[in-house]
Amino acid sequence: MPKRIGLICLVIACGFWSLPQATHAQALVPHTVQLDAAKLEQQGLSLAQEAAQLAQFQQYEMAMPRARLAAQLAPKSDKVWFLLGGLYLQTKDINNAITALKKAQSLNPKNGDVLFALGSAYFQQQNYPTAVTYFQEGLKLKPNDPEGLFDLGNTYYMLKRLPDAIAQYNKAVSQNKKFWPAINNIGLIKYEQGDVAGAIKQWQAAIAIEKQAAEPLLALAVALYAQGQQQQGLALGETALRIDDRYADLDFLKQNLWGERLLADTKKFLQLPRIQATLQQRGASRSAPSAPSQPTR
Repeated sequence: MPKRIGLICLVIACGFWSLPQATHAQALVPHTVQLDAAKLEQQGLSLAQEAAQLAQFQQYEMAMPRARLAAQLAPKSDKVWFLLGGLYLQTKDINNAITALKKAQSLNPKNGDVLFALGSAYFQQQNYPTAVTYFQEGLKLKPNDPEGLFDLGNTYYMLKRLPDAIAQYNKAVSQNKKFWPAINNIGLIKYEQGDVAGAIKQWQAAIAIEKQAAEPLLALAVALYAQGQQQQGLALGETALRIDDRYADLDFLKQNLWGERLLADTKKFLQLPRIQATLQQRGASRSAPSAPSQPTR
């Protein structure tokens, strides 16, 4: 990026000015480069914008150095620190994420999204009580935010405060009728509580909103199969895994808050020959060489 290259060259040049002068130049008055703080800050904001655009395409390795430099050039911008903290979160550098996000919070204590991000950081550290505090503080500023309500629900879930979790999920849905992840997670809780019929209803409702949502599709498939509706369960399971075969990984499911009862039933389901064949087909399709592109005319 031309602006970034120019800025780095300027910084290097400024470093040269601080070197000791040669003997023959002792009589000269040292020249000092006057940096325009406003222009540097503007360049920092431009870099932050580039980083944000790269992050949208998950180009985090390219976005990160831009965001770091932006934070140096525009250190009073809470938005830049927020962006940097978000990138650290995406790359699982949680300690640096918390540092950057707290800097953003100090610059703008009224930014609810920063508080939600801090809650997410502490959630990833499994520090659930602290995560609850930040989510609650964020919701004081943005009480109708469905994602914030959902995240608080997930944190209550991890603390085994299941009625509180369901209450937050329902609040999220009340704010956004199409917020199917909250509906899905109510199903996860109901299944662990032994209310299989209630869980099935939740997953069916989630699928009615988003037909390509692999998670409720697979959960519903497992539940139906365990209830004796084997053909329907197998068909739904095949559909789910063709959409996203990450859900064949029990560790991935656990990260998505699947409980022990559902995980145990899913483990059996994934071992079924028909499901194994589907997974093998998925693996074969990914490893097959792609057809050569046709020349455009």
